[in-house]
Amino acid sequence: MNTIALFGNPNTGKTSLFNKLTRSYASVGNWAGVTVEKKVGTLRDRSALLVDLPGAYSLHPLSLDEGVTSRFLIDEPPASLINIVDASQLERNLYLTVQLLEYGCPMVIGLNMIDVARGRGILINEQLLAAELGVPVLPIIARSGQGTRALLQQLTDLPSLHDGAKASFRLDYGSIIENTALTLAEAIQAALPERAPQYARWVALQLIEGNPVVEQYAYSLLPPEWIRQQLELCSTRLTADNEESTPAEHLRRIRTQWITHLYNLAADHSRSGNRTLTEKVDAVFTHPLFGIPIFLLMMFAIFKLTFDWAGNLLADQIDALIAGPISSGATSLLQLLGASAFTQGLIVDGIIAGVGGVLVFMPQIAILFLMISLVEDSGYMARITLLMDRMMEYVGLNGKAFIPFIIGFGCNVPAVMAARAIEQRRERLLTILLVPLMSCSARLPVYTLFAGVFFARHQAVVVMILYLLGMVVALGLARLLSNSPLFAREKSFFLVELPPYRVPQPLSLFRNTWEKVKGFLHKAGTIILAGSVAIWLLSHLGMQGYGVDMDHSFLAAIGGVFAPLLDPVGFGTWQAVAALLTGFMAKEVVVSTMNIIYHAPTMEGLGLQLSSAFTALQAFSFMVFVLLYTPCLATVSVIRKETQSWKWAGFSILYAVMIAYVLALLIYQLGRLIGYV
Repeated sequence: MNTIALFGNPNTGKTSLFNKLTRSYASVGNWAGVTVEKKVGTLRDRSALLVDLPGAYSLHPLSLDEGVTSRFLIDEPPASLINIVDASQLERNLYLTVQLLEYGCPMVIGLNMIDVARGRGILINEQLLAAELGVPVLPIIARSGQGTRALLQQLTDLPSLHDGAKASFRLDYGSIIENTALTLAEAIQAALPERAPQYARWVALQLIEGNPVVEQYAYSLLPPEWIRQQLELCSTRLTADNEESTPAEHLRRIRTQWITHLYNLAADHSRSGNRTLTEKVDAVFTHPLFGIPIFLLMMFAIFKLTFDWAGNLLADQIDALIAGPISSGATSLLQLLGASAFTQGLIVDGIIAGVGGVLVFMPQIAILFLMISLVEDSGYMARITLLMDRMMEYVGLNGKAFIPFIIGFGCNVPAVMAARAIEQRRERLLTILLVPLMSCSARLPVYTLFAGVFFARHQAVVVMILYLLGMVVALGLARLLSNSPLFAREKSFFLVELPPYRVPQPLSLFRNTWEKVKGFLHKAGTIILAGSVAIWLLSHLGMQGYGVDMDHSFLAAIGGVFAPLLDPVGFGTWQAVAALLTGFMAKEVVVSTMNIIYHAPTMEGLGLQLSSAFTALQAFSFMVFVLLYTPCLATVSVIRKETQSWKWAGFSILYAVMIAYVLALLIYQLGRLIGYV
């Protein structure tokens, strides 16, 4: 089956188009950096595979996710291309278009966001644009699906429309560049006789431009020293001829001049002088004085909705369902089937109590996911990074690093992967290591349980404090680590796309929320289920065999080894230690463990037992420890994958445990000192 590759700048609607053309679902957000690795789907008519690639402003990669785009053209040559461009930002988007045209593959251009362009008073002449570029140009609105049927039909007809003239798009870069490109292209063509001459010229131009991905590829085809000599000779001649600093700048200038000329021909922006609604809203939401307070108020409203206004009411209904009909029904069924006491205990007290104890908190998690999706789809996410840029720069990062932090509120695993969009290696590594300090949704059941028992009247405030505390600790560590020899300073820059504000589509919100809730349910049916079974067995097995008192079980013995270490921080019991140890699998398992240990049929019953085992100060110290201590197993695994180092994965565990211990120790001991017990 042929492969069609989907290219475009960040936040031009590639993933929305991918979903429409394949009838599949990939995460969509109204902010740059949603796609950090390629996604593959099958076109609706089953004619080809469609590959959604990370957004890139140019084929010259500045970050790891952009490198995926360049590498794809070399390693997996597609049969044809879709280049989706933002009609409201056409001039800037055309730079990537020129580079793709030089690649020489059959291509169709999807002119997306024509509604946004018209709203800004910009009218595009698609026919003229198509004639100048030599490829089909189709106006579309990817979010709603308008024009996607015609685009799908165009893809079917594309091979027959692709003739030699259209395949040989070329700009004249002047005699010096052209002579060097010809020399390199002839050598590349000789090494790759099966590839078209246009491809050899594209590789040559990318070499002249200094594309590191293409350089690595070309060095495997031709002697590296010979390539360097040709490039140095080109640079020397160009400097002597017109005093330009580099060949890359010369290529950029020629392309930009041609693009500007084309844009002035094809676009009528005479009506674009009026101030847009987005600009008016940004005057308030990104205001240097009011912007951050508005963001904090928005976070507070989200937490109030999650806990006080809706989440707890729904959670109580699920708790009653699990503790009542489900548990009693399962018990009656097992007794009817003649199941042994062991089997009944394992299923009812182990699996149903353990997994059900986590599922109770699904409403709060779903509401939080829904609100995060709302922030993403509205376009406000990018504004948050802009607001935080100055603070992030002070601690040694930049505003783009804040995007993984926000994503981390949902799950740390995709947040670590989102750091690929950060251009600088030092900042990318720092962000990866600090993302686990963000309070992911897996910690939410622990917060909900303890805050509901000990801080019922101020539940939203306490949880918001924990979220902010994780962020403050991460920023403080960023400042500390960025000044250490491990993370030498690099030249940094901040580039962020500010998309227009949009009213989120209900279907998109539902899909985004459901995909994240589905991930939570999948974890409940796998990791949490397996953990609940293991915990129940460990709590009923001891040196004397099965059925021992829980205080003499293997679980108590394991927890008892580490309990004295946690006594100074307020929860030096084997029960608390056992819950924390199992939380390494997934943070939700902390609640499952407590449900099984305390043998509580309902959340209310578990709350009563916790209120006798913890004081309010100990409970807050415990929540802070859960916030900061070791990342879950999945997060550690993805840190290893992204950093290509077990050293950094181990470091992420070690420093997190140390920070959690020190901060919990300070909170508990200072609380006792001032008499708050």
